[in-house]
Amino acid sequence: MHIYLNGESQNTSCTNLLELIQELALEGKRFAVEQNEMIISKSRLAHTPICAEDHIEIIHAVGGG
Repeated sequence: MHIYLNGESQNTSCTNLLELIQELALEGKRFAVEQNEMIISKSRLAHTPICAEDHIEIIHAVGGG
């Protein structure tokens, strides 16, 4: 299915946001997810389906010092 991830056109076979996070190897890291301009809590990722043409933004924290 076709989605927009961080502004980039992309195809994915993921059916929910948790699968997408796992595919991107972000599980266990600090990140925030927005789907179609709505922030999705981490506890809802597995229960939030991805639909064709969704706009998903994932911001993850990078440490440094």
